[in-house]
Amino acid sequence: MMLSSDDWSAIRLTLTLAGLTTVLLLLLGTPIAWWLARTRSRLQRPISALITLPMVLPPSVLGFYLLVLMGAQGPVGRFTEFMGWGLLPFSFAGLVVGSVLYSLPFVVQPLQQSFAAISEGVLEVAATLRASPIDRFFSVALPLARPGLITASVMGFAHTLGEFGVVLMIGGNIPGTTRVLSVQIYNHVEALEFTQGHRLAGAMLLFSFVVLWLLFRFQSPASYQAER
Repeated sequence: MMLSSDDWSAIRLTLTLAGLTTVLLLLLGTPIAWWLARTRSRLQRPISALITLPMVLPPSVLGFYLLVLMGAQGPVGRFTEFMGWGLLPFSFAGLVVGSVLYSLPFVVQPLQQSFAAISEGVLEVAATLRASPIDRFFSVALPLARPGLITASVMGFAHTLGEFGVVLMIGGNIPGTTRVLSVQIYNHVEALEFTQGHRLAGAMLLFSFVVLWLLFRFQSPASYQAER
């Protein structure tokens, strides 16, 4: 039995969500990671803890509070309605917001580690050549942090693909709008359609293994020596 139209719709929606979320995570997470890696502010630790919080919170808890905040009585919901954007829960935009917050630590942490490993002397040399802080960031820091950027991109994309609790809480199960792949697998299992569920779950399992295998191979010492 081939995949149904609902299966393909869930796959397309999931890939769109993961791709858009990854781009937004890199745009948002890169400056945050740079600041966390270089700052000496007392706020560094509490902000690090706040960003890392989704890694230890149950997804349903995060989804619940996002639902409250973005609902009609929440501050975010009131703001989006005031701006004429409507409410974010049970919409694709709401899924994007939830996915960005839920996957943020998986992007910020590898980037922060890469930025922290950059020698201060390298940046000082660039400064003596009259490179501005922005020039030093884009011409020196980002190229040196390329392994961290790749890791962050892969982890952000892969983690978004497998989301379930958060997307179900704030997105529900609306075909073509919020029914992502993990929710579609749940639907198959709930309907005792184990064969269809197995096809989707097996594909996700294989994809996740291949992605992680390629990532670990890229990060291996042999690969690093070859790049040098």
